[in-house]
Formats: sequence, C-alpha cells, structure tokens
Amino acid sequence: MGGNKKEQKSYGRLPGDLSPAETVERIIRVDQAGEFGAKRIYEGQLAILGETADGPTLREMAATEEKHLESFNDLMVERRVRPTLLTPLWHVAGFALGAGTALMGREAAMACTVAIEEVIEEHYEGQSAQLDENEAALKQTIDEFKRDEVEHRETALAEGAERAPGYPILSTAIKSGSRLAIWLSERI
Repeated sequence: MGGNKKEQKSYGRLPGDLSPAETVERIIRVDQAGEFGAKRIYEGQLAILGETADGPTLREMAATEEKHLESFNDLMVERRVRPTLLTPLWHVAGFALGAGTALMGREAAMACTVAIEEVIEEHYEGQSAQLDENEAALKQTIDEFKRDEVEHRETALAEGAERAPGYPILSTAIKSGSRLAIWLSERI
C-alpha cells in the first residue's frame, strides 16, 4: 500500500485528533493551570483558617501543590508550552473558592479538597494512559503527582469533609466547576 511517511505517521488518527506533540502541550498547559488553581485555593483557605488548628495540614498540602506547580512551570519553559489565557481568572476564582469554602467552615474546606482531588485523580489517570514510552518522564511525574493528590483526598476525608453542610451538593458543584476549568484550560 505505499504511501508517504506523513500518511504512515498519521495512521490510526482521525481528522481532528491531536498529534502526540499537541497532546503533550495540552497536558502540560492544563496541569500547570490546575496546579496554579490549587495553589490559589489553598492560599484562600489559609487566609481564613491559617491560624487555626487546620493551618498546618493546609500548609502541608499547599507546599505539595507548590512543588507540583514549580515542576509544570519548568516543563512549560523546557517544552515551550504557552500557558492558558485563563490564568487571571484562575487567580481570582481559585482564591475565592478556597476562601469561600473556608468561610463555610473547616469541613467545607476539606470537602473542597476531596471534590477537586477526585476529579484530578481521574484527570491524571487519563493523561497517564495517553502517554507512551516516549514520554516516560512526564508519565512518571503525573503518576507521582496523582499519588500526592490521592493522599490529600484521604487526609481531607479523615478531617471530616463528609460532615460539611450540604456535602453532596457542594461536592457536585465543585467537581463540575473543576471539570469545566480543565476543559477550558486545555483549549484556551
């Protein structure tokens, strides 16, 4: 069946499918945006709860998110990936979500963490599955960060997240917002 190299390389892809390079760019862009948003959420929560008994737990989780953000910032520079144009929105929205849930009480702040980390675990799992052996280092980073996010979720559950007033509604709303933020940040 002959065909040139370009045709052979695109075999198995459908029109509109992202190339492997475009997929990696999208992964790095959205993950950097997500870690930036997480940092801002914890900053909002710490502004309200930082001087309470919850402060050390929140600071520990925030430090992990800062480490993740630094890694994705480095990858953006190394791979020449542009950031999402929505960064100013995530700057404000992340802090507002963190402060807002903290104002609702410690359990609501923990419920926020649980909801977001459940979405991120699923998100990172999907990304990891998309990456092949050519992107082993990125896949390893994503898998490591996913384990950190699962640990945050477990910590927040142990801290009483499910006792938050209106937990099912709060959780559903935060998950929906997180999924929308992911979709937008991948594309814009």
